[in-house]
Amino acid sequence: MQTQAIRTAADLAALVTQRGLKQVKVGLYDIDGVMAGKYMSTDKFLSALDKGFGFCDVVFGWDVGDRLYDNTRLTGWGRGYGDAEIRLLPDSVRELPLEGDMLLVQGEVTGRLECLCPRGVLRRLLARADALGFEVHAGFEYEFLAVDEPDEALFARAYRDPRPLGRGAFGYSVLRNSVNTDFYRALLDLCERMDMPIEGFHEETGPGQLEAALSVAPALRAADNAALFKTFSKVLAQKQGRMVSFMAKWNEQQSGQGGHLHISLRGKDGCNAFYDEAAEHGISRVQRHFVGGLQRYMADIAATAAPTINSFRRLVPGYWAPTLSLWGVDNRTVAIRVIPGSDKSQRVEYRLPGADANPYLALAGALAAGLAGVDEAIEPDEAVTANGYQLDAPPERKLPSTLWDAAQRLRHSSVARRAFGDDFVEHFAATREWEEREFQRYVTDWELKRYFEII
Repeated sequence: MQTQAIRTAADLAALVTQRGLKQVKVGLYDIDGVMAGKYMSTDKFLSALDKGFGFCDVVFGWDVGDRLYDNTRLTGWGRGYGDAEIRLLPDSVRELPLEGDMLLVQGEVTGRLECLCPRGVLRRLLARADALGFEVHAGFEYEFLAVDEPDEALFARAYRDPRPLGRGAFGYSVLRNSVNTDFYRALLDLCERMDMPIEGFHEETGPGQLEAALSVAPALRAADNAALFKTFSKVLAQKQGRMVSFMAKWNEQQSGQGGHLHISLRGKDGCNAFYDEAAEHGISRVQRHFVGGLQRYMADIAATAAPTINSFRRLVPGYWAPTLSLWGVDNRTVAIRVIPGSDKSQRVEYRLPGADANPYLALAGALAAGLAGVDEAIEPDEAVTANGYQLDAPPERKLPSTLWDAAQRLRHSSVARRAFGDDFVEHFAATREWEEREFQRYVTDWELKRYFEII
């Protein structure tokens, strides 16, 4: 039985039994898009398929360094760090070819903390799209750094001066991807075998920077694929004595690393709701209003696309990342790129998210804003046909410039609260405020060089 054929708990139980597995790996994604999980004995797993299982809720109560939040309400010492209820998702099962016959099954939080589950947040936005008559399709493309040395060596020098896999700026280089074919081919093969195929994979214009475009899929599957891609590309690289990084900006001299999102809506008739053959550039009324909503509310949901301190190092003019909520037709200098095409290919590229964004939340944020635009029939500004970085846009089109500002916009956004719920907004905003506070505790190398002697 192939994993792609699994639909029910009974199907999955039969597959586990057929393989004679003694354990199954289970996992779920936390607020930062990091997978938490464990091996589970077969007996326990089969029971959990039916009844669910408990997972310490601390995974929603600490940051990426396992430091406990002191400013959250739904998790914390006052709640005793009890168990979150997890339901397993049989149709999420994937092969783990780096572990022989091992299987991976994802879970979602249910019960008291269901409101915080990133996958659940996206699922609820997709239900809203369905209620409006649309099925959402999405494709993620990631720019990431490949490093040709092991984690231990980099860790020992605090990740300074990594040795990239390839030197210099050599975008789309066939030379580089042929010389480093062991990494390229291994990652392509891994993604194919895990049923998250890559439709395009090439060198970006920076030392060691690569770009992988994952195949378009129904939105929840696309987000699963993106999250798993980030996790298991790291696993593969480290098994090869290498590393990959999805930091938004790893070096001030290099372009940042985006996690761009391609989105389209399909109607109940199966046709692309973004495409109107008779309209200019094929832009339908639905696409126009989706763009209008994304443009108007992008600042409100920016924290879902730029969730770290480092995210805002990328969002500077001239480095292929937007600073204003502008749009244009096939224009890569703006945040919203309408890509004209056909019923099959007409779409929106949302260019604000960095590679560091949680894919479930980045897509949920885009849908929260875009669907509000469809619902409210919001008309966008005139399309930008010039260099968007050089425009002097009105204040309402300016995006937050710090994580703290992005958290405040989210916290005070009625659109975000309607889309995500009060509990999620309060918790996520608090975790971003925590991240900013943690950063402010430290003295950086830049400060020492700048001030130690002279000031």
